[in-house]
Amino acid sequence: MKRIPKPVFFIVAILLLLFSYTAIFGVSYYTGDVKHTVIKGINDIRWGIDIQGGVEATFVPAEDVDATDEQLESAKSIIETRMISSGITDYELYTDSGTDSIIVRFPWKEGQKDTDAGKAIEEISSTAKLTFRPGNSYTETKMNSKGEAVCVGPKDDTATVLMDGSAVKSASAAPDPENAEQFVVNLKLNADGTKTFADITKKYVNQVVSIWMDDEMLSAPTIDEEITGGEAQISGNFDAESAATLANQINGGALPFSLKTESYGEISPTLGENSLIAMAIAGVIALTIISLFMIVMYRLPGVVAVIALLGQVGLSIAAISRYFTVFNSFTMTLPGIAGIILSIGMGVDANVITAERIKEEFKSGKTLDGAIDRGTKNSLSAIIDGNMTVVIVSIILLLVFGSTNILSFIFGASTTGTIYAFGYTLLMGVISNFIMGVFLSRVMLKSLCGIKCVRKRWLFGGAKNNE
Repeated sequence: MKRIPKPVFFIVAILLLLFSYTAIFGVSYYTGDVKHTVIKGINDIRWGIDIQGGVEATFVPAEDVDATDEQLESAKSIIETRMISSGITDYELYTDSGTDSIIVRFPWKEGQKDTDAGKAIEEISSTAKLTFRPGNSYTETKMNSKGEAVCVGPKDDTATVLMDGSAVKSASAAPDPENAEQFVVNLKLNADGTKTFADITKKYVNQVVSIWMDDEMLSAPTIDEEITGGEAQISGNFDAESAATLANQINGGALPFSLKTESYGEISPTLGENSLIAMAIAGVIALTIISLFMIVMYRLPGVVAVIALLGQVGLSIAAISRYFTVFNSFTMTLPGIAGIILSIGMGVDANVITAERIKEEFKSGKTLDGAIDRGTKNSLSAIIDGNMTVVIVSIILLLVFGSTNILSFIFGASTTGTIYAFGYTLLMGVISNFIMGVFLSRVMLKSLCGIKCVRKRWLFGGAKNNE
């Protein structure tokens, strides 16, 4: 067996425990009453309607527009894109062509305490029409929801639209490189937009070209030079949330007609916060019992298994909470929790198989190094076979019950978010099991057997009278 240096066990174990703690509890600090989240944890997860409740709204075209079926489907698609871009995967969305209405249900935002249904639906129902206009004239100044003064109403030269949001290929929020406390929205233009924007910046060098969202001026930069690279930037005192909201609205595009809210209200959770707390307590008790069982039955391999399980739990949560900023956040539903629990069970199973194979090698007369080497190798194929079947099922669930597919059309929108959540968390849990329970647990185990004071067969599952 190829020896792994002794310090590797301690390094890996400390890193896994630290990662698990930050993934579960997050990292944040306060400046006065303002909370700054550095790393997101469980409290930053967006819970599904069944756990936290949410909003139900019915939209109809404004100004008595007689929408066609195609326009209704287009509006539905854009609203769906906006919700998915915001990490909302537990939702119900469908149209009623008879009444020209769009009905939507979605959960509250993570950490939302004011439960203002009107404010919650404003983001997804906004027309969000982006325009670039010459000059920076405006009609009046108003106060936005944050108490900040904003310029509204294009006036004189700004009534002319030089380019609109159809020229934008994609939009993304990012920290302002010149001000770490603010955010900007970076735009990538399509081929036509790149050419149009190059012409605009060439014509208006050393002049102001303002950027508007609907009738509100976001920014009024001065063009310093011709921009031909097909990229632009919107700045305007954005924080992380408002920049992300604007980017999502731009990516979603402009609705084919303005929407007005015909009715809206709150949806009560099926379970509620108390049930969630009860599940959390039950999970901690179950994990504690499993940990004690593994340690008593398998000794040091059991200790390694417990550390790997904690890492698996942390990685599963990190895949949902946007711990890794390259991945979108995810809406956690009750079936999603079931997916995590099932994957943890598979993680325990993987460690039990490995520990039992090591014990069998001891019984056949293998040395400590030989038993660990053969036991880990012989258990690998069984673990992979069992996990790969679950991976295949999880991928099928994700493909079948994703945002757009034929089965969700047949069975209804209500099946989409809940079953998708189960498939997603189950897949992430199995991947976490491969990383923690299969790879890193073996690294720790082989490192442990190199430490002289613990090189005893009974500590690794062998007979106690056979040192």
